Amino acid sequence: MVAAVVSFPEALTKDQAEDLPSAHLPLLAVILGPTASGKTALSLALAKHFDGEIVSCDSVAVYREFEIGTAKPSLEQRKQAPHHMLDVASPADHYTAGEYSRAARTALAEIVQRGRLPILVGGTGLYLRALIDGLFAGPERSEKLRTRLRTLASRRGVPHLHKLLRRMDALAAERIHPNDEPKLVRALEVCLLAKAPMSQLWTTGRDRLEGFRVLRIGLDPEREALYTRINQRAKEMFDQGLIEETRALQEKYGGSAWALSSLGYRQAAEHLEGRLDLAGAITAAQQGHRNYAKRQMTWFRREPAVHWMHGFGDDLSIQQQTRELIASRR
Repeated sequence: MVAAVVSFPEALTKDQAEDLPSAHLPLLAVILGPTASGKTALSLALAKHFDGEIVSCDSVAVYREFEIGTAKPSLEQRKQAPHHMLDVASPADHYTAGEYSRAARTALAEIVQRGRLPILVGGTGLYLRALIDGLFAGPERSEKLRTRLRTLASRRGVPHLHKLLRRMDALAAERIHPNDEPKLVRALEVCLLAKAPMSQLWTTGRDRLEGFRVLRIGLDPEREALYTRINQRAKEMFDQGLIEETRALQEKYGGSAWALSSLGYRQAAEHLEGRLDLAGAITAAQQGHRNYAKRQMTWFRREPAVHWMHGFGDDLSIQQQTRELIASRR
């Protein structure tokens, strides 16, 4: 096995990192890309080759009991390398980007302490930005205001919140899906309490990740091939029992499990409610995941210094190119 990329006995403090030449900081490999692009396969290959540990960066995979619709690494895959930031939250909780950032930074520091390569993997752009760039100093939560916004969403529909946000902060609205109620509620809350667009606050007061050399590696397979995989994966989720999993989560948590509004689960719920037949639910899930892949790529193309690999992560040639890239940065 190749020696680990990171050889430091302990994580570096911010002051230590500032005193150390950047070339000697521990490496953080970031694997990003759209859904179904093979990020899991690539991360496992890299973890095996470089003696690494994998840190998930997925806003739904953090929840326990959400399995089929999240495409989490299987139990067999998790045995191949240590995984972090999976199943860390109750479905009844709303796990924020800030909570993710703090916990993931702790995981990264502990991986470095063990002398292993940290490999950050996922497709949730907001979580990635919160971890690496830090979060803006937004106003404290107002449960009273949030209740009012949620009530408005239940009366007039979640897309109505998106219309309101577009008037207050068009840039923030571009980055949030019209049906993503938790993010829309938070964005409107920030705009109303701060009396300023949330996008203006994004660049102020951020606590950036210190003590790592960040190497971003992006997967960018050919679009039609990607869409074929997305369609197949969505169908397989239903074949594997997504509707039954959704029913069980609804019965156990009701409306408190906000992740039931995420892709796949939302379409399964619409089938259970009689609004979609099975074929229609599958088709809607496929379309939703294709649209999500487009939004992911739009977000990730704004990330700085991404080394794009034009293929899938389970392609052996892509894995070889990525290994060579990481080895060159050791």
